[in-house]
Amino acid sequence: MKPGVATAARTHVRTIRTPEGVSFSLPLAGPVSRCLAWLLDALCLVAFAKAVQVVVALTGFISQDLSQAITMLLYFLFYLGYAMALEWYWNGQTVGKRLFGLRVMDVRGLRLRPSQIIIRNLLRAVDSLPVFYLLGGAVCLASRYAQRLGDIAANTIVVRSAKVAVPRIDAVLAENRYNSLRAHPHLAARLRQQATPVEADAALQALIRRDSLDPEARVALFAAMARHFKDKVAYPEEALAGISDEQYVRNVVDLIFRR
Repeated sequence: MKPGVATAARTHVRTIRTPEGVSFSLPLAGPVSRCLAWLLDALCLVAFAKAVQVVVALTGFISQDLSQAITMLLYFLFYLGYAMALEWYWNGQTVGKRLFGLRVMDVRGLRLRPSQIIIRNLLRAVDSLPVFYLLGGAVCLASRYAQRLGDIAANTIVVRSAKVAVPRIDAVLAENRYNSLRAHPHLAARLRQQATPVEADAALQALIRRDSLDPEARVALFAAMARHFKDKVAYPEEALAGISDEQYVRNVVDLIFRR
């Protein structure tokens, strides 16, 4: 390497540091696990195409050529909408990703935007060139955060979902004798759906490390986190009366991690 020339070294984790000074690492999904998840999703697409073909053939009202044309059209529409719909509804997961413990995320740890999901899936057509995602696989191996072209364009990454040990959660939430948010189960369910795994883990890590923070930083951190979660789901005033920002974040973590 020539002097003064910088290269982006390949890494297996994506470390994100919040403005409040909290750092957390996300394990990146490798090409093998992503390929297996894609194969499973491809099987779902093939099964759908076969089911449509059988249904169309059983009707008996149209010719075989027209039946094949309708099948191909529906397969194309399902191919485009399958990943987009599931990645939005399941917070970055399809059937394959869900079974293999993978998830699409914003590269900064933020919630996925619809535009990101659309861009990364539309560029599958380019990543799949010339066959079997050879171009996308080569870019994934060469990029720092294991991103294919669609991920690079959409500013997304694919991570392995890491489960947090239950004893750590119990130790953090030992002080939670009463959670006023549980009195509104419909809002609690909405909050679980709206909060991403990164947001939930960041809140948990903040609670775990709260005693190591300076008092001012601690107050500012939990004020920002509480405001963030309150923007997602608005609870009535009686559910928030008399609780601090830190207690509110603890209640949120309790809702997400302990059903």
